[in-house]
Amino acid sequence: MLYDTSRVRRQDRLLTEQQAMDILLRGEYGFLAMASAEGGYGVPMNYAYEQGVIYLHCAMQGRKLQAIENDCRVTFCVVGTATPVAEQFTTTYESVLVQGRARIVETDEECRRALMLLVKKFAPQFEAQGVQAIERSLHRTAVIAIEAESISGKTKRIDM
Repeated sequence: MLYDTSRVRRQDRLLTEQQAMDILLRGEYGFLAMASAEGGYGVPMNYAYEQGVIYLHCAMQGRKLQAIENDCRVTFCVVGTATPVAEQFTTTYESVLVQGRARIVETDEECRRALMLLVKKFAPQFEAQGVQAIERSLHRTAVIAIEAESISGKTKRIDM
C-alpha cells in the first residue's frame, strides 16, 4: 500500500498518513465505486480496515459482485467529518480515497476473520453473539477484500 498524495490538486489540504489511517479505522461507512456493464456503479457500505485491506460483506449475488468480476479496479471513499458552514457558503471536511483491486474472498477462514473485524468494529459488546451470527450466515454471505494500491487524504478546515 502506498500513501500517495501526488495527484491531489490542493496540496495545501493534505492529511498526514496517520490522519488518513485514523479516518479509515474510525469511519462508519464508505462509498464503493466501480465500473459495471451499464456504466459506473457505486454504493455506500460499512467496512472494516486492517493493514491495507478494506473488507466489505454482501449477499452471494448481485451487481457489486458482477462488477468486480468484470473489472476488479475500484475506488473506496470514506468521509470522516463534513460540516456545512452556511455563512461562508462552504463545507469543512476530511476524507480518504482508496484505490485498489477488489477480490471476492474464497476461504471460509478469511471470511470469518473479516466478518469478525466488522463485529469488533460495530458491535464489540456482542462478540460472542457475533461469532454465532457469522457461523449461521457464512454460507450466504460474500466478503469482498479491497487490496489498497494507493491511499490519499484531504481536508478543508476553516478558522472561525
